[in-house]
This record gives sequence, C-alpha cells and structure tokens, in this order.
Amino acid sequence: MRTKISLLIIFFLPLSLFAQKIDGHISEKDSNGNTTPLVGANVYWLDTTEGTTTNEMGYFIISRPKGAMKLIVSFVGYNPDTLNIALDQTHVMHTLINSIDIEGVVLTSSTPGANFDRINPVQTQVVTRNELERAACCNLSESFETNASVDVSYSDAVTGAKQIQLLGLAGIYTQIQVENIPALRGLSSTFGLGYVPGSWMESIQISKGTASVANGHESIAGQINVEYKKPWEDEKFFVNGYANSLGMMELSSNYSIALSPKISTMVLAHVENMSFEDDHNHDTFLNHPLVKQYHILNRWKYDSGDFESQVGIRLLNEKRNAGQIKHAGILNPFGIEINTRQYEGFGKVGYIFGRPNTSLGIIASANQHEQQSMFGATQYKGQQQGLYTNLVFITYIGKTNHSIKTGLSFTYDNYKERLNASNINREEVVPGVYMEYTYKWLEEFTLMAGARIDAHNLHGNLVTPRLHVRYQPFEQLNIRASAGKGYRTSSVIAENMYLLASSRNMVFLEDIRIEEAWNYGLNITQRYKLWNRELTINTDFYRTNFINQLIVDLDQDPGNAYFYNLSGTSFSNSFQAEASYKPMERLDLTLAYRWNDVRSTINNKLIEKPLVSRYKGFISASYETAKRNWQFDYTLQLNGGGRLPNTSMLPPEFQRGNSFPGFITMNAQISKKIMNWDAYIGVENLTGYTQGNPVISADNPYSPFFDASMVWGPLTGRKFYLGFRYSI
Repeated sequence: MRTKISLLIIFFLPLSLFAQKIDGHISEKDSNGNTTPLVGANVYWLDTTEGTTTNEMGYFIISRPKGAMKLIVSFVGYNPDTLNIALDQTHVMHTLINSIDIEGVVLTSSTPGANFDRINPVQTQVVTRNELERAACCNLSESFETNASVDVSYSDAVTGAKQIQLLGLAGIYTQIQVENIPALRGLSSTFGLGYVPGSWMESIQISKGTASVANGHESIAGQINVEYKKPWEDEKFFVNGYANSLGMMELSSNYSIALSPKISTMVLAHVENMSFEDDHNHDTFLNHPLVKQYHILNRWKYDSGDFESQVGIRLLNEKRNAGQIKHAGILNPFGIEINTRQYEGFGKVGYIFGRPNTSLGIIASANQHEQQSMFGATQYKGQQQGLYTNLVFITYIGKTNHSIKTGLSFTYDNYKERLNASNINREEVVPGVYMEYTYKWLEEFTLMAGARIDAHNLHGNLVTPRLHVRYQPFEQLNIRASAGKGYRTSSVIAENMYLLASSRNMVFLEDIRIEEAWNYGLNITQRYKLWNRELTINTDFYRTNFINQLIVDLDQDPGNAYFYNLSGTSFSNSFQAEASYKPMERLDLTLAYRWNDVRSTINNKLIEKPLVSRYKGFISASYETAKRNWQFDYTLQLNGGGRLPNTSMLPPEFQRGNSFPGFITMNAQISKKIMNWDAYIGVENLTGYTQGNPVISADNPYSPFFDASMVWGPLTGRKFYLGFRYSI
C-alpha cells in the first residue's frame, strides 16, 4: 500500500525524499502533562535489520519489511515499548514514559536545542529552533553564537559583511544549502549570511568534512543546510519584532493556510532598518553600515499521496551604505554604497513507487543576483544568473539494508562582473552523474560510499570519491570516519570584496585554476551516566590537504593583493572536544575547546594563514524555570590569537605588529513566555571589548596606506537588544 508521507519529514532527512512507508512522531510527557518531541529515539522492527531514529522534531520514517507487525520504540532512560502496527496503518503517534517513577510522578527531560545525529554516517549536528531562540538570531550570521564549531567574524571594518569559519577554513570552503539547494555561492558569498532571516529558520544541520556526493562536488570543509518553516506545520501565524541599542530594527512574520486537504501555502516576510550613525572610536568611519532590507518568500505544497510537489518564489532588495560620516566636515568622504537584488524560483517533485524504499525526486532552482557597488572611487557591478537541477533515484538491492542513491545533476552559472573599466566574465556549465551505496547492519554499522563525475566546461572532468563509515560497538559509543575530495571555482572579486575597502590593487599573477582538496576526519561520540544524568563527549579531528588553492597574498606588498595558484603545501588541522551535560533539572551546560593549525605556502614560504585564531574556548549555559516560563542563557567565547599580515613596510604609525591577541566575548539573554507570547532582552559583547583602530590611515582613506580589511576582533562594543515573538 502506498503511503502518504509528510513533506515535513522529507526535508529533515536530506535527499532521502520520498522513499519511506511508515511515518510517525515520538514524544515525552512532562509533569504538567505537556508533550515535547523526543530526539534520537530508536525505532525498529522486531526481528529485522530495519531501523531508524527520530529527528530533531521527534519525527521518523521507516519502511515496513514484509510481514513485520511489531515496532519497537526505545530511548536511554525510558521504558521501551512494542507497538502492534496493523497492515493498513501508515502513521504512528507515541509517547515514551521515563523508567524512573517516584510515587506515580514521571521524571522527564526537555528536548535539547542542539544535538548530534546518532544514526547518520556523516557527522551532523542539528540546531533546532529552541537553540536558535537562545540568542537574538537576526540572520544566519548570528545563528552560531551558541555553537562551538562555527566561528563568525567581520570580513572588514566598514561594510558589515560577515564570514564563517569551519575547521579553521573560510566559509567559502563550506557548502551552504537552503533545503538541499545550493545557496550563498558566487556573488552572494560576501553578504549572503545576512540574506537568511533568523525567524524564518526551522533548523540548521552542520556537517563537518565531505558531504554526500548527491549534494555536489563543492563541499571541502563541511556543509551547512538551512531548513525554513513549512506551511504544513502546526504554526499558522508568527511574528518577531527586534530592536537594539545601535538602532537596528526588524520585523519578521509568516502566515500559512491550508487551501484544501492537498494544497497548502505559506508567506514569509522580513524587513529590517539600520539608520543610526555610530562612530564610537571617533575615526570618522561608521562602525556599522546603514542597511535597509526587504525580503519575501512564498511557497506552495501539493500532496496527493504517492505524488508530492513544492514550488516557491523569493525576492530580496537591500541597500547598504557605509564609510565615512558625510556630515563630519570631510571635503571628499570615502563612501560605500552596495545595492543588491535577488530573485529566485524553486521546485521539488517526488513520486513513490509501489516497491518499498523506492522513489524518484527532482529538485530545481533558478536565481539571479544583481549588485551595484561603490567603494570610494572604485566601482563594482556584478550579475549572476544560475540554474540548478538534481534528479534523485533511490532504491535497494536484495534487502532493504543495501540501498542505492543515484542521479543526474546540472549546474549553470553566468557571471558578468565589471571592476572599474575591467570586465571579468565567465560562464560555467557543469553536468554531473553520481552513485552512492549504503549498507546498514542493525544500528551498529553503516557504510556509505559514493562517487560522482562532473564535466566542467572550464576545468575538465572532476572525479569526486567520498567514503563515510559509522560504527556503534555499543549503545553509548559512536565512531565515525570519513574521507573524500572536493572542488570549487573561485569568484575572486566577489569573494574578496573586503579588499575594495583598502588602497590595495588586485594583481593576478596567473590564470586561477579550480581549487581541489582532500578531507579526512575521525569523530568519536561517547555518552556516559554521571550522577544519573547523561554526559555526552564529542571529539573530532579533521585534516584538509589542498592540491590547489587560490592564494591571496597580503604579505609581499601593503599596496597590492596578489592572487595566484598554490605552489607547495597548504593544509588545515582542526581538533575539537565538546562536552554537554545537565547537572540539574532544566540546566544545560556545554563546554568545548578547539585547536587550529592552518598553514599555506605564501610567497614560497609555508607560514601560518593570517587572521585565523589558533584556538577557541567555549562555555554555554541555559536554565529554564520549573514552569518553563522563564529562560536564562549565557555564552562565553575565548578566541585565541593568530598571525597578522605583514605591515613592516608601512610607516611606523600604521604598523600593526606580527600577531593579534586573544580576547573574550560574552552574551546573555533572558526570555519570558506568556501564553502565545515570548519576550526577550539581552546583551552581546558584555565586556565591551573591541579591536582598536581597525582602519589603517582612517584620516586619509585615499592614501596608499589605507586598509580596512585587517579585522580580527569585535568592531562594536556592548550591544543591548529586546524583542518579542507571537505565534498561533
């Protein structure tokens, strides 16, 4: 019997799309009788090898082997249950009961805001909406404040552009997707993190190392997939209002409606405005840009049982002004204007075959990005037109624990860039084919091996092999290993636009080849019982070896930035240990430490890559009161020092030394829940620490020494904010 599968579940299990037969939801019940989703519960058929776990929303999907009638549901600390599933039953709703009872009172635990997927062979951390609401999440760049793996920093001191780092590597080496559609690439890579409103996001999945070959060849350091809210969820209306002490105000809202049992739609809208001029260090440059952004998304879903589809459109318009304050009495102020428009249409279609675990799906998107910019006397204009399609077929060989995922992909990008009088155009056409085999043995072992071949019109055939292995020798221990290759084409001007906020000339010493790297990783996740509460320790080590890399050389000459291909060695070593524990009821603690060793051959010398912190310490605490109507959150980050680009050739007053120091930042937030309302107030950068004099030669930005690109620390001091959320 063909099964009607919730599209919500589809999106939380990337690219498995439409292949399951039974869907359901597992929850836990608190002392007040309220139920909350149970994350990571084991679900499997009795006396078979077919099993799965619930995702971050408590949902699962599983195929039914022939003759299977009894479904087992279990979780550490809970009584396992055996459910009798009728032959015509397609949906399961069940609540687990804690195994420890005192005088009839059930002891339960709350759903974690972030958790590590216990079944996925790819190391994946799932950040849920609960975690996102622990800080003022205005956009994707601010969604990692409570995350130990991803660093976020400013790319320069004037435009407000933010960039992420994963495994010590710049964000361009992390493949970013929105619901499994590639995003924030090419011309949108510099400011794209600000194009994803925080209140639109349902969850974020963060994967380290190489990803599945079904997602393309671009993942080198990892992958970040963002899931937006869906029209078929319980939330019908939501609004979020936010304001901070710097003058930023924003309003986000979404509304969904079911037009029929088969058709539903949702509209998401976002508007933000930053209009206050601030120059706290009195260097005549605005400490943050003045921004106006309007953003709207409309999506539709159709579900007829064995056939499902989704379509949507998205429109964005942003105006960004920065640079020197115009009314500061400066004769010829250094102004920055950046105007951006984005248009996107996307669709997803899937069909479920009568054969178990067999489906066909297609994902497609078309987009256009337009940007007009002025940095002082420098003018930049860019346009990118893109098309992406991915056809996915999933089935099994012999038994359902031998699965095959195969498909065809096609990527097209047309770039038209103009920097002053120079035109830099290119057209990329990349058809590809891939296949991935997955073997599962109960819950103990998973092997996923895949390869893809892409025929790049500019760089020839790209062969991408990848391997992931997961082994669970016993329930409390997960061991993962991965190895794989990745490629990416550099959009040199767009990805290094921060250099336009300086007097440096961009000098290309040769034609830039495609970047190519191998990534190897080992991850161990161990769960312990400490004073009758679960302690989770997650450790991992990843090494990235570049075969070719675009080198941006800022050390040879302070007046030039040299671009050339790697000639020698370039690598990144990253080790991280993270511990999560609940020392008392409703108090969650996370401690982490990360060490980075990132080196490249620059000007024929293997040296430390500049502006990368050597280590990071992290402490996060979250406490919820007994009635769950108050929540208190606190995060501390210790950012280690690192190397600065060479400034010894500058006049003494403009030199910045060889390294930058370590520093501490703290964030805190208090939230209050009143029925359907949430009110929150908080502070970022509680200590008020800022990088001193981030703009070199600020008093004469048209001099040959001007440089606003050497940013390693916070640019704004203590920032207070408040906001509200309302949902029905």
